[in-house]
Amino acid sequence: MNNLSHRNSIRGAILCAVLTLGLSAGASAASHHGGGHGGGHGGGHGQPAGSHMDSQMGGAHMSGGHTAGHMSGAPMAIGTPGTASDVSRTIDIALTDNRFTPETISVRKGETVRFRLKNSGQFVHEFNIGTSAMHARHQKEMMMMVEHGVLEPDRINHARMKMDMGGGRTMEHNDPNSVLLEPGKSAEVIWKFDTDASLEFACNVPGHYESGMMGRIDIQ
Repeated sequence: MNNLSHRNSIRGAILCAVLTLGLSAGASAASHHGGGHGGGHGGGHGQPAGSHMDSQMGGAHMSGGHTAGHMSGAPMAIGTPGTASDVSRTIDIALTDNRFTPETISVRKGETVRFRLKNSGQFVHEFNIGTSAMHARHQKEMMMMVEHGVLEPDRINHARMKMDMGGGRTMEHNDPNSVLLEPGKSAEVIWKFDTDASLEFACNVPGHYESGMMGRIDIQ
């Protein structure tokens, strides 16, 4: 298969995944809406007070970015943002369609690592440090970004990302444990692994995690 056919095949698979997930999310939302009025409005249509949807709309995705959704609690269960002066080594990670290279990294507990990231693929990709449960929640947030036109397969609409959703709430993707990269772009994440949590690094753009774009972090 030539490069153009391969790229088109991947693009089609991702767009199909986005459409499928979007329809699923819409059906789920309709179901919640149908049951929400019966139980009153405490916490929203079909959502208990303090639920994840509450967190998303009130802070995780729309109150200065994702920060409240990923980073609640102190100290963080997945580690803490590191400083350049404490970095003990640098790990280069390539993001392609749809995989990381390398796919497994080993760190020492308490170590501060600089991740030097390059998106060498044809699509927007994310590097995100978290637990599998955190990634599952974040995938719902990322779907919201697609639904609001913030994320397209190969570009980020930065104007929409900063759009005021009301009350100063936005869809900015600005957590210290995560970075979102357009094709050809590079970035760094500095992270201190002062945790015993079982961690992964993953791309939560709709359809990418399901395609295998995740890796394991071994804390020794």
